[in-house]
Amino acid sequence: MLITFEGPEGCGKTTQIPALAEWLRSEGFVVRTTREPGGTDIGDQVRSVLTSLGNTGMAPEAELFMFLSSRAQLVKEVIRPALASGEIVLCDRFKDATLAYQGYGHGLDLSFLRSLNDFATGGLEPDLTVLMDLDPEVGIGRRRADGGEWNRLDAMMMDFHKRVASGYRKMAAEEPERWAVIDASRSFNEVGLALKELLEDRMIKVPYAEALHC
Repeated sequence: MLITFEGPEGCGKTTQIPALAEWLRSEGFVVRTTREPGGTDIGDQVRSVLTSLGNTGMAPEAELFMFLSSRAQLVKEVIRPALASGEIVLCDRFKDATLAYQGYGHGLDLSFLRSLNDFATGGLEPDLTVLMDLDPEVGIGRRRADGGEWNRLDAMMMDFHKRVASGYRKMAAEEPERWAVIDASRSFNEVGLALKELLEDRMIKVPYAEALHC
């Protein structure tokens, strides 16, 4: 089962995923966590270029193909082998991030991006995509306050972040059978509980969930 997590900067998905993975493991599941861009040696090298504040002049088209190259490597090297072994994969961003950031954010053609995504992933689709929904101004405020990594994408203009957040909400509304929306403005514990309740509900509905349980 492939579960992907999406949302604007500062939405909290990166801190929630490890806790969610540990809970699933305690329930008897074999879980793999990974992220985009990155998740492989090659992908991590791509990530360092994409996130560097020294690369603010990067063209959206160049950004697009770098994300796609990292994704293609991640799918081939990590995600597909893990799924074939019966693991649950929790991925911090996946193909919908391209539509949100390069599509809605930068204004690149969505239909073209979808076909490139399909090529890079071999048509792999998440079983569930969780949108950690948060006002982008709140999210960027969190990023500034937490004192962690401040990267090239964080530093984009607020209008860009608003377009990204709006794009995510639009995609979730258009495909409710795959997407689930979590209010990420709440406390860490409240969001974590909502995520556990969501997975308990959705995994029951997935035909092969029982087979994944050890």
